[in-house]
Amino acid sequence: QLFRQEGTCYQQAKQVLHAAVPDRLQGRERETGILRQFLQEHVLGRRPGSLYVSGAPGTGKTACLSRVLLDCKDKLAGSKTVVLNCMALGSPNSVFPALAQHLGLPVATGRERVRSLEKHLTAQGPMVLLVLDELDQLESKGQDVLYTLFEWPQLPSSRLVLVGLANALDLTDRSLARLRAHPAGSPQLLHFPPYTKEQLTRILQERLGQVAGDPVVDSAALQFCARKVSAVSGDARKALDVCRRAVEVVELEVRGQTLLKPLPGGES
Repeated sequence: QLFRQEGTCYQQAKQVLHAAVPDRLQGRERETGILRQFLQEHVLGRRPGSLYVSGAPGTGKTACLSRVLLDCKDKLAGSKTVVLNCMALGSPNSVFPALAQHLGLPVATGRERVRSLEKHLTAQGPMVLLVLDELDQLESKGQDVLYTLFEWPQLPSSRLVLVGLANALDLTDRSLARLRAHPAGSPQLLHFPPYTKEQLTRILQERLGQVAGDPVVDSAALQFCARKVSAVSGDARKALDVCRRAVEVVELEVRGQTLLKPLPGGES
């Protein structure tokens, strides 16, 4: 019985420590505000444009954007949203047929493929919001794929709003320097810095605060974990992972102790 109650609190703790998208992102108020503002101005304001979001893994880029898209779902209902993870594409050029499929266009090949998409995105119709996660995967020889995508919002009568997320901070300097020649060419930049020790501690506290009863993990242990992770990477996923493993270890120990019956004669 004791283990059954204890067991559920460990199960709950492991659940809340999974890297899901929470209702509110700790320490990312500024970034969330900028993303909201960008969608408001460009998608709702019908102004084509592009945003480049950079930051190391686990700094909340995808989580933040997913949260904002969920919160703005009703407002964005009048436009078409396409989210692609570039990691799942076979090659940089595969982004074009994948997009065509989402937009319900017939599959074309070669130059025709890009041309039919361009025609579609400059024709009359609702705004198209294209989110490309893991954008670094689209780097190719001559960067023609990235250039094509980032030049689409510049086309006359374009209705495309592009948001690209990548780990590299300098992808735009390195790969898209040519875009800066356009007067409005450069994408707006938004950088997600690594999480600080304080932010990681708050993230862990907020997650574990959802578990009823006494704290499962001691607050000094949480701070120790946050300090170590912030020193190495500031990766929130890593901090959640470390805590989840710690809970698993304790859970196994408790389970072991609960199963050991006292021996006759009082020797344990």
